[in-house]
Amino acid sequence: MGNKEVLERVASSLASIDFEATPKACNEAVEAGISAKEIIGALSKGIDIVGKKFEGGEYFLSELIMAGEIFREAQEVVKPHIEKRDVESSGRVVIGTVRGDLHDIGKNIVVTLLKAEGFEVTDLGINTLPERFVDAVRRVKPAVLGLSALLRATVPEMGVVIKELEKEKLRNKVKVVVGGLPLNEEYAKGLGADYYAKDAWSGAEIVKKVVGAR
Repeated sequence: MGNKEVLERVASSLASIDFEATPKACNEAVEAGISAKEIIGALSKGIDIVGKKFEGGEYFLSELIMAGEIFREAQEVVKPHIEKRDVESSGRVVIGTVRGDLHDIGKNIVVTLLKAEGFEVTDLGINTLPERFVDAVRRVKPAVLGLSALLRATVPEMGVVIKELEKEKLRNKVKVVVGGLPLNEEYAKGLGADYYAKDAWSGAEIVKKVVGAR
C-alpha cells in the first residue's frame, strides 16, 4: 500500500468516527516513514469532512465530540515524531468558558478543530475569571480570544471580559469571538464582541478567516 492510500485511510477512518482504525492507520503511516506533517494533514482533512457532515445535518454534536476524542488519540501517536519545523503555527488563540459556567463541550471541540489546523491554542478551561482572560491576552498576544458560555445567566460575563480588555487598553489588539446556546448575532454585538459563532464548527471557521485576513 502506497503512502497516498495510507493517508487516505487516516482521513477516512476519522471521518467515519472509527475509534480503532484511526490510531492504527496513524501507526501504519509512522511505520511507513510518512512525515508527521503529512499525517496531521490527513487528520485535518478527516476533521474537515466531519465538519461538513455536521453542517449538512448528517452528523450531530455527539459525532463531533467523538471525532475530537479520536483526533486527540491519533495526535498522541504522531506527537513523538513531530519536529518543531514540521508544523508551522497558523496563529495564536486564547479560549475559555466564562466565570460561573462549567460547560466545555463546544469549547473543547473548537480547540480540537483549531489544533488540527495548526493553531497554537491556550485553553483556559471552565469558570474562567475575567482577569485570567486579560492576563492571557497580555501574555500570549493572540490574534483571537474565544469566549464560551452555555448558561443564559453567565453570558453577561462575556461583556465583563470585553470591558476589562478595554480598561487595560488591550481590546484593539485582539478580535473577540463569542459562542453559546443563549447567544445570537445581535446579542453578541451588544456585548461588544467582533464575531458570533453559532456552533463550534463555525467558530473554528471564523478564527481561520480572521487570522487569514491579518
